Amino acid sequence: MFRVIYQWQVPTDNMTAFKAVWQTTTDTIHASVDGALGSFMLQSAEQPGKVLTIAKWRSREDWLHFWGNSNPQAMQRMRELAKRISVETFEEIEDRTR
Repeated sequence: MFRVIYQWQVPTDNMTAFKAVWQTTTDTIHASVDGALGSFMLQSAEQPGKVLTIAKWRSREDWLHFWGNSNPQAMQRMRELAKRISVETFEEIEDRTR
């Protein structure tokens, strides 16, 4: 498996809308892009505007195909509501969550 961690700075006024758009975006990508396995969202307890969205992909190649020019149209609305700070990729070694 392959994981991608997106860090976002979400203005307080946009948080509710950002969460709703992220849900729709994630569901759409999962349903329509080969290799996309969903995502989860974390919000910092110390900095409420700091949000991580962590996507799971079948492979790096699947994600690279989706990622293209690093500005996927599917994520446009999220970028309108928040500033994407960083994108970091990881090979999943082991997942022992339940």
